[in-house]
Amino acid sequence: MKEIDENKTAWGLLSRDHYEHFKIALTRNKTVLSNLIQKELGDINGKTILHLQCNTGADTISLARMGATVTGIDLVPDNIMYANKLAAELNIKNVKFIEEDLMEMDLSKYNDKYDIVFTSEGVLCWLPDLQKWADIIGHFLKDDGLFYLNDSHPFFMMLNENILKNNELKIKYPYFKKEAENDEWIGGYAAEPKRAKNHGWMYTIGEILNSLMRAGLYVENFNEYDTLFFQLNGMIKNSNGEWHYPFFTEKMPFQFSLKARILKK
Repeated sequence: MKEIDENKTAWGLLSRDHYEHFKIALTRNKTVLSNLIQKELGDINGKTILHLQCNTGADTISLARMGATVTGIDLVPDNIMYANKLAAELNIKNVKFIEEDLMEMDLSKYNDKYDIVFTSEGVLCWLPDLQKWADIIGHFLKDDGLFYLNDSHPFFMMLNENILKNNELKIKYPYFKKEAENDEWIGGYAAEPKRAKNHGWMYTIGEILNSLMRAGLYVENFNEYDTLFFQLNGMIKNSNGEWHYPFFTEKMPFQFSLKARILKK
């Protein structure tokens, strides 16, 4: 798929910057996972985890440092190369990384089952087919396994991000639009922006829930928050390490999380 291929190239331009940024972060701190994610995951010591869309492995390594044995998957070759480099340099033994495009993944090649399938923070918008994504989750989960997701809330994703700091709301990205949103720049949160064609897709709450249910999972909880896991212009950090606009506190959702499990027959 042309859009995925261009995304793969674009993300590859950020790989070294991400590796360098997160090496510093993980040398200074045990984890780069948010307090919210750590709290919701709970004790994962001894668990096996599959981390989808792992980038250069910082979250994967953070999960491993919590005592889990973790496998990370990403479509970008340089991301996988730097993830392995980062794990080796930090002496993390209980991780491994696989290069795979989730949208083209041949599940017949994989028989391993995991206690947890994990994905978080800015991942869904890069996937044009959430049913394929959900089928992958269902394939890899053990019968008593847990799927955990944390991402930007699609209500927030609809809005013009440039005027939120002015306490204004205006729809910029239609909620039900299925065509890709195209951009000429990528990066910014852990790397200097690079000029590269890239493409993202809007997702709806209904798509997320229905795709998981069709894949044989049931959602055991769904949480919404008026905070965000990254900083937009004008946001301030709260006591829990999350970013928010004080004006919008308790007024609108910026991120969500969910837990789902295999529906036992």
